[in-house]
Amino acid sequence: MSLGALRPSPLVEQATTNLREQITSGEWPVGTRLPGETTLAKSLGVGRSTIREALRALAGAGLVQARQGSGVFVIATTPVEDWSTQLRQAAITDVYEVRVLIEVAAAQLAARRRTDEDIAALGDALAARRAAGTAGNAAFVEADIALHETVVAAAHNPVLTGLFTQFVPILKQRLLDLVELLDLRSGDPHHGEEGHAALVAAVEERDAAVAGAALREELERTLALLHSL
Repeated sequence: MSLGALRPSPLVEQATTNLREQITSGEWPVGTRLPGETTLAKSLGVGRSTIREALRALAGAGLVQARQGSGVFVIATTPVEDWSTQLRQAAITDVYEVRVLIEVAAAQLAARRRTDEDIAALGDALAARRAAGTAGNAAFVEADIALHETVVAAAHNPVLTGLFTQFVPILKQRLLDLVELLDLRSGDPHHGEEGHAALVAAVEERDAAVAGAALREELERTLALLHSL
């Protein structure tokens, strides 16, 4: 595979892609020392600063490693996928199984740690979910996820909150697909209302066992539907 001059803008992305192709295609096997910055810059028709940024990106993907005084070497031909990429590519059942583990624990913590402000926020989120029962599927799923986010926030654990935030985009899309595929709201536009109300009540009453059980039942019911597809 030959290196060719690049079109202007976005140069760093183009340079990264071009160099990555040399590596992933096997043109530059593991252990290969890459040409110097000046050589690469001349081959691709870009500046050395662009090459440096591209090499940083490749290092971040786990493909190359700079060795002081020796140069930059190929250390892998398959990029390391970041967490967001893994989530996007994962089966929804796998994502949901992990969601059960995270949210049940979060609900139990929320019941123990919730504040008056959390209870007010949960009441608002539950009311918004109920109101969304008269709206379309996208608005309903949005309101449903917002309630779950509020429960996780009430656990007051920033790591849990950050982890769940990573799940939100994929959950929204996959849940919307599920609702529409199975027409879950045709008989009950407020699908899951009873279970979500029980969850909020348990958190308010500081009953961690009931809060965890209520959420587990709700999520595992959906997981069973996913496994049945």
